[in-house]
Amino acid sequence: MTLQLTMQSSKLSSEELNTLKQMRLRCAKNILLSTSLAGSGHPGGSLSSLDNLLVTYGCMRHDAAQPKMEERDRVIMSIGHISPGVYSTLAEYGYFTEEDFLTGFRRTGSGFPGHVERIVPGVEWDTGNLGQGLSTAVGLAHGFKIQNRPNKVIVFMGDGEHQKGQIIEAIRFASKYKLDNLIVVIDRNHLQICGTTEEIMPQSIRSLYSTNNWDVQYLEDGHDCNAYFQTFSKAYQKNDGVPTVIVSRTTMGKGISFMENLAKYHGSPLDRESLAKAMEELGVEDEFDKWKALRENPVSTNTIQPFIAPNVEIKAGDAILYEAGTMLDNRSAYGNALQSLAEANNSDDNMKITGISCDLEGSVKMGGFRKHSPKAFIEAGIQEHHAATMAGGLSSLGLVTFFSTFGAFAVSEVYNQNRLNDFNHASVKVVATHVGLDVGEDGPTHQCIDYLGLFQNYFRSSVFMPADPNQTDRIIRYIATEPGNVFVGMGRSKTPVITKEDGSAFFDTDYTFQAGVGDWLREGSDATIITYGAVAPAVMEAWELLKKDGHSVAVLNMGSLIPVDKEAILKAADCGVVLTVEDHHVNTGLGSIVGTVLAEAGKSINFKRSGVEHYGGSGKPADLYASQGLDGKSIAAKVKGMLG
Repeated sequence: MTLQLTMQSSKLSSEELNTLKQMRLRCAKNILLSTSLAGSGHPGGSLSSLDNLLVTYGCMRHDAAQPKMEERDRVIMSIGHISPGVYSTLAEYGYFTEEDFLTGFRRTGSGFPGHVERIVPGVEWDTGNLGQGLSTAVGLAHGFKIQNRPNKVIVFMGDGEHQKGQIIEAIRFASKYKLDNLIVVIDRNHLQICGTTEEIMPQSIRSLYSTNNWDVQYLEDGHDCNAYFQTFSKAYQKNDGVPTVIVSRTTMGKGISFMENLAKYHGSPLDRESLAKAMEELGVEDEFDKWKALRENPVSTNTIQPFIAPNVEIKAGDAILYEAGTMLDNRSAYGNALQSLAEANNSDDNMKITGISCDLEGSVKMGGFRKHSPKAFIEAGIQEHHAATMAGGLSSLGLVTFFSTFGAFAVSEVYNQNRLNDFNHASVKVVATHVGLDVGEDGPTHQCIDYLGLFQNYFRSSVFMPADPNQTDRIIRYIATEPGNVFVGMGRSKTPVITKEDGSAFFDTDYTFQAGVGDWLREGSDATIITYGAVAPAVMEAWELLKKDGHSVAVLNMGSLIPVDKEAILKAADCGVVLTVEDHHVNTGLGSIVGTVLAEAGKSINFKRSGVEHYGGSGKPADLYASQGLDGKSIAAKVKGMLG
């Protein structure tokens, strides 16, 4: 680390100001070199935010030799495109060399991507999609409050991105929960890609914060390092329950006369002639040819591994057994399991399990959890976009974070937010109630039938779908004790306990849920029905009807869909007849997964898919299932037709 600023000082010393000046000069050179060498990138905003970046890292707690030390403050770059400025700053503070940065920037296989990512030492969160950084930072700040830790969170934002609606969700939340450990720094250069912020979408940024009771600080000259230092220091040391925003009036392309105040340079690097002119203005040697030659060598990759949320020892608690004959909705079983987990793990001075609701506490059955752990229960209001992103920030601190709302809001509405959590190796437990046609009378806008299809697009997320209250209990306890992002979905209706042929509960206390392992509810030799979730009772009804008619049919329950039990699918195919049944879009769910497994294995069998073939209506779930051939009689008839 080349600079450590003492915030007890009233102002920067002449020596500190001189050091910052020299650091800025080197960074400006590297910003221009890196983008011109890559032939792409964002030099303008990097130059406008540079002074604030350098002073911030000089003030905060961090250590390049221990980039993951627990005591460190967190910096989130919501404006991820200013990576040249961020990387240049981090190089100045010793996280890596300028050679690694300049030779690797935006090259395939290197550790220096075009937008900031955790692969770079010193970077806390993969960003790039504007509007989500504040929610991540809020999650971190709130998590530190829950954990009683003194760490600060700083988030750098652009003025243009404040046109995003999710930001106001995060602003309101930070005010409600009194996150005085949060500092927002806005690079207010009044320019975005296509022109001025006033031309594109005018707004009063300061008013967005002031009307929501933030401490708003405005700097007329954001490049005045001393003024920024004094403002930042006061915000850093405050403890008044009020979050701070520093609106820093800056100049796009600051320091290069022909770049200043031109929207063009938001995302346009300098050509060779302009770069030479810029280097002359800076009074530094033009090293373009030197670095261009070095970029012909193989890329140097960072050895740091992508961040994975800290492992926290979680007690699964005692499983709850719902006896045969019990009728209970899975969401109530979820609520009971969540409360049990809180009782086993949360104490007043040590919260490990957190729960987020979006004005649906009663519907998603979080009441028991809230009563036991009020500090760990988070009411986010009807702000699902913020809540989903915030959950990722919370989970990165090692808090086991449950985010619960209706399926349509937990998946379809926040697809991109879940996607960013997937990028970031977060560990969010999305538990969605009111999934599929089982939502019933609320109608098709609330009948989420695309959850599995959408989650298949991610690479680091699992999907589990319980068949009854007992399996719900086991799955919830499992995901609490295992790291990683996961989606658990369930309907709204009360459902019977799945039983063995002897009438006892199938998912009893001896049952252990395993990711990637299916459950053979019934054995059979004539055909196999593969199913999961809310339609499992209808499949069991079909099995009874088929048995009465003398057919030996197996039932394979896929409580784990991602990953899926390929071996079980291939075993199911041995009988030659396979039908998939699901409360999901017929083309993007279990049927497509099973079909792909069979095709890749070269299996030529009698295979059919049964699922939701059109938007459902508003009515009782049983009637909606019957209308789409997902009731017991229809399922049995399909199997008979396949058997011939």
